[in-house]
Amino acid sequence: MAKKSICGLTAEEIYSSIGSAGFEFSDAVEIANSIYKKRTRSFSQIPKISKKLKNELEQNFCCGISDPLYSVVSADKTVKFLFRTETGLEFETVYIPENKRNTVCVSTQSGCRMGCPFCVTASYGFRGNLSAGEMINQIVSLPDAEKVTHVVFMGMGEPMDNLGNVLKACEIITAEWGLAISPRNVTISTVGITQGVENFLMSSECNLTFSLYSPFDDERIGVIPAEKLNPAKGILELMKNYSVKKKRRLSIGYVMINSLNDTDRHLEELKKLLRGSKVRVNLLPYHTVGSDPNRSSPEERMQFFKHNLVISGISASIRKSRGVDISAACGLLAKDLSIEK
Repeated sequence: MAKKSICGLTAEEIYSSIGSAGFEFSDAVEIANSIYKKRTRSFSQIPKISKKLKNELEQNFCCGISDPLYSVVSADKTVKFLFRTETGLEFETVYIPENKRNTVCVSTQSGCRMGCPFCVTASYGFRGNLSAGEMINQIVSLPDAEKVTHVVFMGMGEPMDNLGNVLKACEIITAEWGLAISPRNVTISTVGITQGVENFLMSSECNLTFSLYSPFDDERIGVIPAEKLNPAKGILELMKNYSVKKKRRLSIGYVMINSLNDTDRHLEELKKLLRGSKVRVNLLPYHTVGSDPNRSSPEERMQFFKHNLVISGISASIRKSRGVDISAACGLLAKDLSIEK
């Protein structure tokens, strides 16, 4: 019988597995701390638990931390990792070091079923959901895991399409017995599944970024198929009307494409949709792949958008791309998965 992985379990779940044998909740917390904070790969190395409990763990569990298959480093020091699950699912993770901020971009699925044509991951197709443990492993197995300050669920897959596992991973990331990273430093990105967004807002204190593409319904539905059943305007209303706790960020991710969604008409509609709200706008450059004729908006145009949003009372910033040369930037993951390593 396959041993159960501790990585991906909450302290309560660990306790439910060992409590019937007479062990205490404090033992479960010690185990969780050792796996998540110390990245322990052997139960024999866990301090403050009895030899009897160590034997019990060895017989029925595995730590569940596994190394990536390979990594590639960008000129800007961004690192992309390839992982493979025991069932053969492949997915990529990105580590982004930057001064005192070190971010891990986590995948929630192998591939994606949202079908957005501007995203390379969509062309890889949907292979399967990742478990909470497989998401957490993308953080704790990295060489610089102890330096991680921020986590973004912006890798392969649509988080709202695997929400149960995403919420569990967020609990482990933010719990004191887990990675103990502040919810203000954890962000989930989505193209928009209405019920998922609503459940996430109520169930988690982590940040949310909604990928808009265009403020016009007819334009968005042609590029983001989810728009048909999950209208952006409804999701924006949820975000605008949600009572945000201190420092929690609800944002719009707006990928800017030259002459397609960066016109004055688009700017005015964005201002109309967001004026008076606390929703922030992150402007992102577009990444062209292969024979795609589309190009990113010029820097001057992005600055123009930002300036006009800000003077209209809407918080806005331009997000710099990292790891473009190794296909690690937003929308590029899975580009190299067909290449044999």
